[in-house]
Amino acid sequence: MRTATPPTAPSGTVAGALRMWDYWLTVLARTWKGGVITTFVTPFFYVLALGVLLGGFVQADPATLEGADSYLAFVAPGMVAAHAMTIAFSEMTYPVYGMVKWQRIYFSMIASPLTAAHIVLAQLGFLMLRTLFACGVFLLVLAPFGVFESWWGALVAWLVQGLVVLAFGTPVLLFSLSIKGEESFALIFRLGMIPLTLFSGTFFPVANLGPVLEKVAMASPLWQGVDLTRMLALGEIDWLAAAVHVVYLGLLAGVCWWLAVRRLGERLVS
Repeated sequence: MRTATPPTAPSGTVAGALRMWDYWLTVLARTWKGGVITTFVTPFFYVLALGVLLGGFVQADPATLEGADSYLAFVAPGMVAAHAMTIAFSEMTYPVYGMVKWQRIYFSMIASPLTAAHIVLAQLGFLMLRTLFACGVFLLVLAPFGVFESWWGALVAWLVQGLVVLAFGTPVLLFSLSIKGEESFALIFRLGMIPLTLFSGTFFPVANLGPVLEKVAMASPLWQGVDLTRMLALGEIDWLAAAVHVVYLGLLAGVCWWLAVRRLGERLVS
């Protein structure tokens, strides 16, 4: 008498993504050494050079630094958000393109009962965990400098970085799945990541850009993340503005996640 073969297809998107947990843990176990310097040493250098040494020459009215009583307190939250964005760019560009074009790992994944939605959700989950770990270290480095007004503000600011990295990770993932050649990454790094880092309120208030460019800067997801992180770090929270930031970043991540799932499905069957 034959027995029925149990179903192998996951019961839902989350269940499917969790089936890839061992794969991403293996990737982490084999690559974590390469990220040690970026995770631990780079934040300390940034804080020391820009916050402490350069900040020692900046004597400004707290009113011009959005309520921060020192340049270090102003720039530190921005650097944390920019760090999350940088991780999104680094993890969602060449690694993703390689899994489509060079190693073709996505094709082996899709040959199993997994779908494009499972693959994308698992990869974004790995990205978020990696970012929370890296930004957690960054915040621990900053804590002794007294840049946080409260422990809960620092904790929520840390959790916000998960939203920031998803708001960047999903559109960059969509971009990586849509290009035909890796030379396009030079464009997204030079015209995307670098200008965002410099002109989204990380190192100076966007009001200094003038009325028109200020509005442009405020439309960027990095400014949304920087302003939200800074409010939490300084303890001067505008709850309406904070809600707008969360909705903005969440919508961006949700829409781009949906588009990335569709694009990956199209790419794998083409």
